[in-house]
Amino acid sequence: MSEAEPENHLPDRQRVVLVTGLSGGGKASALHALEDLGFEAIDNPPLAFIEEMVNRAEGGIGRRIAVGVDARSRGFKTDDVLSTLARLRANPALQAELLFVLADETVLQRRFTETRRRHPLSPQGRVQDGIAAELALTEPLRVAADVVIDTSDLPLAKLREMIEQHFGSVQNAGETPATGLAVSLISFGYPGGLPREADLVFDARFLRNPHYDAALRPRTGRDADVAAYVAADPAFDDFYGRLSGMLLMLLPRYRQEGKKYLTIAIGCTGGRHRSVAIVEKLAATLSEAGWRVSITHRELARESASVPSTHAPTGTAPILGAPMLKANS
Repeated sequence: MSEAEPENHLPDRQRVVLVTGLSGGGKASALHALEDLGFEAIDNPPLAFIEEMVNRAEGGIGRRIAVGVDARSRGFKTDDVLSTLARLRANPALQAELLFVLADETVLQRRFTETRRRHPLSPQGRVQDGIAAELALTEPLRVAADVVIDTSDLPLAKLREMIEQHFGSVQNAGETPATGLAVSLISFGYPGGLPREADLVFDARFLRNPHYDAALRPRTGRDADVAAYVAADPAFDDFYGRLSGMLLMLLPRYRQEGKKYLTIAIGCTGGRHRSVAIVEKLAATLSEAGWRVSITHRELARESASVPSTHAPTGTAPILGAPMLKANS
């Protein structure tokens, strides 16, 4: 088999995506996004029927199925979901993947309060009790997931973009090997917590901070003068050379091992200057090397969401009314 045709992206394998996660985390939005990509979306079937449905559809080249599975599903047990996933993955005719969507507990609490919905695991009790129970119940699924998406502050348009990046195409012969691995770069601020979907995390707080320059403080790492200030730190060139060199060495190995998605997070104190500048530069470096890259600036997205606007573009509303993502660099 050639380098251009990784085994896990053979064009004649039927693609099956199980979508699960926390109630209120955005599973329905993820399923709708997959449906828009041409997947046949089925929400919350009895767990025992999933393999039968997939087997009936098997044989149609290009046929793609997305199945929503969560605590509402009849017969839902974490071990049974994992067993079903393992059997689907073992089928050489299938490309089976698990997508897990989640959100912070405070965000979930607010979403249930705003929609006045009961939590499926605590229909007669407190929402926070149901959230706590579901967190414990689904943790093994989060660990086993191919893709984890935190929708706490994620705009709907960004969720759709991430779904399209991860599940919108299947590699065919003739495509470059890099298309077999989707790379997501996230800038963030440490006070807001680590991005839970991150595979690799790097700390940029040792670099000098533009926040303490009055002229640069209101600007961001996407501005050329801020990026130049960060890059002028005596330690920057050595750090960036080692970081980019390591990633360019690792990415082909991850792809060879069958990894389909890699999320790299760069953090600083506030997530506005240093981490943003590094993510922008790193995206350019990786893109020039042929890798498929997407960017999320978590704290800048949160700042944008906090500014009231009466002319918000269609399709950019946060999921389930949640504000967009976390921030002083």
